[in-house]
Amino acid sequence: MKRPSTISLLLADVDGTLVTHNKVLTERARRAVARLRETGIRFAITSGRPPKGMAVLIEPLRIETPIAGFNGGQFVHPDLSIIEEKTLPTDVAARAIDLILGHGLDVWVYAGDDWLVRDASAPHVDREAWTVKFPPKVVQDFNVVKNNVVKIVGVSDDQRLVERCEAEAKDSIGERATAARSQPYYLDVTHHDANKGFVADYLSRTLAIPRAEIATIGDQPNDVLMFRRSGFSIAMGNASDEVKRQASAVTESYDQEGFALAVERFILN
Repeated sequence: MKRPSTISLLLADVDGTLVTHNKVLTERARRAVARLRETGIRFAITSGRPPKGMAVLIEPLRIETPIAGFNGGQFVHPDLSIIEEKTLPTDVAARAIDLILGHGLDVWVYAGDDWLVRDASAPHVDREAWTVKFPPKVVQDFNVVKNNVVKIVGVSDDQRLVERCEAEAKDSIGERATAARSQPYYLDVTHHDANKGFVADYLSRTLAIPRAEIATIGDQPNDVLMFRRSGFSIAMGNASDEVKRQASAVTESYDQEGFALAVERFILN
């Protein structure tokens, strides 16, 4: 796809895209966003993270647009006050938890401001806590938290198992929820309208920017939904071939300044 003559907004995924493998926002990435602002191009971020898990990015990037956490399940202002959120229906949340546990994955539940886990020593919990800068709450089960659930995550280092669980989730609850991998080891389940395609649509309406003037950049299958709702899309070098095939352009990986290079080459020319 040819680059549009006008780009008014760049919408970026966070993990695997904007930050490095070690969750670092590089100085070159920060400068790239500053250059966007100087040329009149707005910048927005979306992530499977809870909004407060993106708080560390707001000041260095001087973000002024709505921030889409939980893959679009919750929109907040830069001061983290809630604009709107979409929670899972109670029965869908219950079915998703049972399905994920039935496949042998660990389960995380995000409800309100809480991140709930059954085992604080389970895989990826420590790293997630370090990434989002707050700890989880440990519960014995999730029976009391199936209301007000914004996101459910299935976690496993068996990537084929995560893929199989994703496929079954789409078959089982796909008409009422969005199920997509945000990382090879994470399966995110959110409200049907809480996905990154919805994020692109929301920002288009809210900021009065035509979708054709929005550029998007990401690395995971759930980013493809926003690729399809934008005029120009960029896949990271660390993305799978499946994701790359569905993007307008491909940049370097997140540990090779792929985000900054994409801004310099494809957005600012």
